[in-house]
Amino acid sequence: MGAGAIGALAIGAVAFGALAIGALSVGRLAIGRGKIRRLEIEELHVQRLTVDELSTPDRKP
Repeated sequence: MGAGAIGALAIGAVAFGALAIGALSVGRLAIGRGKIRRLEIEELHVQRLTVDELSTPDRKP
């Protein structure tokens, strides 16, 4: 195996590593956005429950 082939393999490994790191970063960003969206939905749900509780008269069991 010549020096050129070894160099090409090294460059390929570096490029593959960069792609893998990039994919992880994009995956983390998507997961982060999903968490933020889920928190927004939960917050809206809690707000709606609070409004419902305030708008209904107290009921005695």
